[in-house]
Amino acid sequence: MQATIGVGNALALFVAMAVLAAVPSVSVLAVSARAASSGFAHGALTAAGIVLGDLLFILLAVFGLALLAETLGPAFIWVKLAAGVYLLWLAVLTWRHESAVQSEADPATGRWSSFMVGLLITLGDQKAVLFYLGFLPAFVDLVTLDWMDIGIIAAVTVLAVGGVKLGYAYAAARLGRGTAGRMGKGLSRLAALLMFAAGILLILRA
Repeated sequence: MQATIGVGNALALFVAMAVLAAVPSVSVLAVSARAASSGFAHGALTAAGIVLGDLLFILLAVFGLALLAETLGPAFIWVKLAAGVYLLWLAVLTWRHESAVQSEADPATGRWSSFMVGLLITLGDQKAVLFYLGFLPAFVDLVTLDWMDIGIIAAVTVLAVGGVKLGYAYAAARLGRGTAGRMGKGLSRLAALLMFAAGILLILRA
């Protein structure tokens, strides 16, 4: 079995996911607050919960798209167009609504609770699977993926999303909650441009 995802696509996917993971959001706030109030370990466990939630959504997107493609055949072009438009819409919203991490009370509880905070925050975002439906096809052909390719995508997700969230956890634990949000505006703008480019690319490939 040989992977169809090349090094270039895997690297591009890694960079894109890392940038998007770095954008200040509820998940960033949760990781930062946990680490600031209860230490790096709690922030790391919250990050682990977030990564697991992302992996579940990615699996749903991968298998859902593959099944949909087989069912629709040539009509699958409309799915790609819809996903591209959805990404463009998200890009506009991200650009217009610049976010920043704010301080929030975070009671210290058990480590399992820290993990569940991250997982539930991610699973609570019902639009996440739609985002991956639109985002992933800009980098990989989901219809031709095999298990090795899915493993590569999972590894990229763990390294990119997990690595960025751990960075926030380390910064918050070491320097305080305010550190994690200093570059919020710039990262939000960068993420908006990235999603816009991915949406255009997806539409052009449809």
